[in-house]
Amino acid sequence: MKTIVLEKPEHFTISETDFPNDPGDGEALVSVQKIGICGTDLHAFRGRQPFFSYPRILGHELGVEVLAVGPNVDKIKVGDHCAVEPYLNCGTCIACRNNKSNCCESLQVLGVHVDGGMREQILVPAHKLHRSDTLALEQLALVETLGIGCHAVDRAQLSSQENILVIGAGPIGLSVIQFAQVEGVNITLLEPNAQRARFCQEHFKVHNIISSLDDIENDLRKGLGGDLPTVVFDATGNVHSMHNAFSYVANGGRLALVGIVLDDITFKDPEFHRREMTVLSSRNSLPENFKRIIQLMETGDVDTQPWITHRTSYDQLIDHFPSWLNPEEGVVKAMLEF
Repeated sequence: MKTIVLEKPEHFTISETDFPNDPGDGEALVSVQKIGICGTDLHAFRGRQPFFSYPRILGHELGVEVLAVGPNVDKIKVGDHCAVEPYLNCGTCIACRNNKSNCCESLQVLGVHVDGGMREQILVPAHKLHRSDTLALEQLALVETLGIGCHAVDRAQLSSQENILVIGAGPIGLSVIQFAQVEGVNITLLEPNAQRARFCQEHFKVHNIISSLDDIENDLRKGLGGDLPTVVFDATGNVHSMHNAFSYVANGGRLALVGIVLDDITFKDPEFHRREMTVLSSRNSLPENFKRIIQLMETGDVDTQPWITHRTSYDQLIDHFPSWLNPEEGVVKAMLEF
């Protein structure tokens, strides 16, 4: 079957690999139709993705069609269109026992720790498939990305009319914005890239945007009646931004670090204690996030129309992929079709 392998940083190969076996107990065989390209894939291509080894078949944002199901599978059937929850958890560690499968002690993510979906067919646990009878396959391939923002917003426990700051209007930041809007909060965006800021203003209707990095704290206070935001989401994956984000949180507020870096994150302890700040990490998402996102997409409460800005096919990926690392390309979400 057609397969794309990232052999080493900056080097893809296109090859033929064996088709999977028939699905076993609790498994489903799926045809991979649409694959979203995300920051994890770009970082892996650069050689800057944590917990990663080469060679690897990328692809964890998947829109698939069910081809066959194994014994003891009763919630999906052949022909169903599904999003794939790509987080393979053990089910027995303390995190799993506490319904936190997203941060399982031995978590393996398709396309990161184990081979993913950049191939024609793949076997997956059937309970990791989330069906929709109405959404297009490329919409289903967006669910995992949206889950990152959905889970981060859940972690922050927003209350209505709260003032929040989102740092970075890349895909992760946009997913945070989309679900913060569902909660009805007031959103300020910090984004120095004019193209990204304009995209967010036009498509996500965020108008309180700070683009200058000269005096961010003062700009925040001006826009919020002298206050700082009670919740700050850093979605940049930039170590300097993540360090600085501690300075933008109101006393008694929360900082959610949604992006991830290879570096150490440091802060000034006296200031941290003075503000009695809560710092949250956010990793992946939960099964209930997938179900909720699909429902919101089906009702139109979450609009996916602006997301996909670039598309490519199996035989063109190698040529197109490097250009997506260029900020001037304006990539929000690239979609690969198999």
